[in-house]
Amino acid sequence: MAITAADVKKLREMTGAGMMDCKKALTETDGDFDGAVEFLRKKGLAQAEKKAGRIAAEGVVATVISDDSKTATIIEVNSETDFVAKNEVFQTYVNGLATQINNGNYADMAAFLADKSAIDPSATVEDHHKAMVAKIGENLTIRRFEKISGDEVVSYIHMGGKIGVLVEAQNDQPGDATKEAMKNIAMQIAAMNPQYISRDDISAETLDKEKKIVIDSSLADPATLPKPILNGVIQEAIESGKWSDEDKAAYEEQKNNKFLFNFLSDEGIQVLRDIADSHKDEYLQNKIFGGLVEGRFSKHLKEICLVDQTYVKAEDKENVAQYIAKVAKENNCNFNIKRFIRFETGEGLEKKNEDFAAEVAAQMNQ
Repeated sequence: MAITAADVKKLREMTGAGMMDCKKALTETDGDFDGAVEFLRKKGLAQAEKKAGRIAAEGVVATVISDDSKTATIIEVNSETDFVAKNEVFQTYVNGLATQINNGNYADMAAFLADKSAIDPSATVEDHHKAMVAKIGENLTIRRFEKISGDEVVSYIHMGGKIGVLVEAQNDQPGDATKEAMKNIAMQIAAMNPQYISRDDISAETLDKEKKIVIDSSLADPATLPKPILNGVIQEAIESGKWSDEDKAAYEEQKNNKFLFNFLSDEGIQVLRDIADSHKDEYLQNKIFGGLVEGRFSKHLKEICLVDQTYVKAEDKENVAQYIAKVAKENNCNFNIKRFIRFETGEGLEKKNEDFAAEVAAQMNQ
């Protein structure tokens, strides 16, 4: 598969990795973006996994909750410009769509679009949407929606509709106190973007995959290897002749400098990566390396699991699980977070790259 400059640019925006690294990742994975992201993570080259991609499309996320706080809907509708996203007519339209979904029962987007519009009963949702596109003058897309029901639900909108969150709780005594706690947790989800409620929600296959990525990324970052292992890797680089004379000289001069790796060439550092990777099976039996991997893996799980995250509003270092337990105890109720949904405007979409001067020239030529 031919790898285009646009593909490389997109992957770079998704991961923060260098252009050449992105090109190599796409080449190695035959253009598969998920595979390329994983490739870069294993090599320690992705600054952060952003599977959905950078925010690159305009629009708004809206939420609606029933009067009894037991049913809620979240919807994302995209526009071409931020100007339209902030337009009151557009926002009112999006809220109307969310309200219809919350009041109805739709299996999927196709069923929703085929139903009569609650805003204009003379048309289907799809036909009314086409009329809104003509009225506003931009392409609009009803991209996705989800609806949840439970003992108690809350919603939270952040950054004027850039991020929306729904939280559903198991709660035998819903009330103002638990609702406030759920709002706080929704804010946590908006800010910290967890992927799971707890580790129990992660499949064994995914855990194994994530563990392997941590191992490979650790080997790809020789500067952070345990000192005895790093010394052995460097010694092999010297004795095998794989290091250049310049890298050998830099090491001899700077070996006691904590910034040693700033003085080594990119090629020299890559040699260390390759040597470390060649000893993977051996290092996995090493207790020191095993401790390094377990520490990094545990830290990663704390970042992606809601209840393991440090509660952002806590004055001490309590985590979200401890906060939930405290709320349940103080209100003498069976209170737990059962589900959450987080939409961020434009996840996975690539914004139209417009050249204003070229656009004007094209129109003049017409």
